[in-house]
Amino acid sequence: MDIKTRACNIKLMILDVDGVLTNGQIIFGRDGEAMKEFNAQDGLGISVAHKAGLKTAIITGRESDMVRLRGAELKITDIYQGAMTKLAALSELAAKYQLNLNEICYVGDDLIDLPVMVKVGLACAVANAVPEVKANAHYTTTKTGGNGAVREVVELVLKAQNKWEDIIAAYTQAIPIETKQ
Repeated sequence: MDIKTRACNIKLMILDVDGVLTNGQIIFGRDGEAMKEFNAQDGLGISVAHKAGLKTAIITGRESDMVRLRGAELKITDIYQGAMTKLAALSELAAKYQLNLNEICYVGDDLIDLPVMVKVGLACAVANAVPEVKANAHYTTTKTGGNGAVREVVELVLKAQNKWEDIIAAYTQAIPIETKQ
């Protein structure tokens, strides 16, 4: 099955965090607080995905208040943190939204993402993913994690579903779209 066909079926995009929504660096402050840097274009892409009718979720192996805060800001309602085995979260999400696995896209970068990637309809690796993840991906982004890779996948899916031009038209015609970056 080609990428466009896979992307046409997508109703839910699941994202890893470290190395996908961020560049993978984890910075600890003096008091042990983990800080993460998120990309505004990825954020707008997630908001646009919601506007176009896609659902989004996060499954990450680490736990962080930053992820909870960023997820809330972007209205991502399904956030699984501390998920060292991500398949359980995938199963819960598929059941919750009554989706077949071919209707789910996953974006990952490291070995912990492989069990989910080999199950979903559209497995995406970011440009800086490890070779094993790229080898199991249907699509590899040109952008690295934390630098617009998620936005690239959103555009891929919305263009395949013929929804991207409507988003662009709304912006060029100054039609109000409630979005966050």
